[in-house]
Amino acid sequence: MAKQWLFVTGTDTDVGKTVVATGLLAAATQQGLRTAAIKPIAAGCERSDDGLINSDALQLQAAASHQLAYQQVNPVALEPAIAPHIAAQEAGRQLSASRLVGFCRGLSLLPVDCILLEGAGGWRVPLNSRETLADVARELNCAVIVVVGMRLGCLNHALLTVEAIRRDGLQIAGWVANIIDADMPRLTENIDTLKQRIAEPWLGTVPRLDDVTPQRVAAYLTFPVMSAGS
Repeated sequence: MAKQWLFVTGTDTDVGKTVVATGLLAAATQQGLRTAAIKPIAAGCERSDDGLINSDALQLQAAASHQLAYQQVNPVALEPAIAPHIAAQEAGRQLSASRLVGFCRGLSLLPVDCILLEGAGGWRVPLNSRETLADVARELNCAVIVVVGMRLGCLNHALLTVEAIRRDGLQIAGWVANIIDADMPRLTENIDTLKQRIAEPWLGTVPRLDDVTPQRVAAYLTFPVMSAGS
């Protein structure tokens, strides 16, 4: 089986990328697939005895079937919860797509079927004055999963994100509706609108859960069926 590279992006920040990513990892494991996960850059890290640690990266580390050292899961950790390129500038660090791609490619020889990458924020998050995180996904030729945070304004954000990914020449493996606002007016109608306007597969709708675990989230998701060579 060819190794799959999946890139999980969102329509905005705080739309549940990690919740969906860990659920997809659990769903893959349930299908007998071996997985590894990486969040190549994370802003919003906390200091620990082992250095800067990001809670999203820790969840990815725990959910993947192939366990990696934290530094492999999150090679670039930045403390402030702000745009990564600004956090890097303030820390005197230079971000580049090629460096992040190098960290990801370091996992390519692992005995796994799927390597899942989680982005930071949305599709066009800047890395520097010229590059965005989308360049990492393009260089690795990832298939992309779009997490749509279901709240007011999500239709525009979702359709623009899908349009941008298509223009970048990448396959969209599917999209997930993650309910952020359980009281969103006309929630069902909004999801139906996205199903009508996004040709790529709908992989599921994740409700608001009191007890969020990868296994519980996996129950609402379908792991994407990838085309040959992806």
